Amino acid sequence: MFGNLSNMMGKLKEAQEKIEATKERLNTIFIDGEAGNGKVKVTVTANRLVKNISISDELTDKEEIEDYLLLALNKALEKAHSISETELAAAAKDGMPNIPGMDMFK
Repeated sequence: MFGNLSNMMGKLKEAQEKIEATKERLNTIFIDGEAGNGKVKVTVTANRLVKNISISDELTDKEEIEDYLLLALNKALEKAHSISETELAAAAKDGMPNIPGMDMFK
């Protein structure tokens, strides 16, 4: 009984380490978003940190810049969210012990 419990605890610790390593790796994955035919470009990490914003000199209208910026950021953040969810779920599933009746990641 205690051997199995000890093994499960070790697996849980391993899963936690995999998740943390995945979170660190997500900081190195860059996602671009753009709007206004490339007049506004943003780059975010898969951990949803904004790394760069580029606004074309062609844009001079404040409201237009704001609208394009929102569109570009939302596109990039949506992609980042999807990548992050997929990667973290895979890391968690790979490291979880096989506990009967606990099929959390189907």
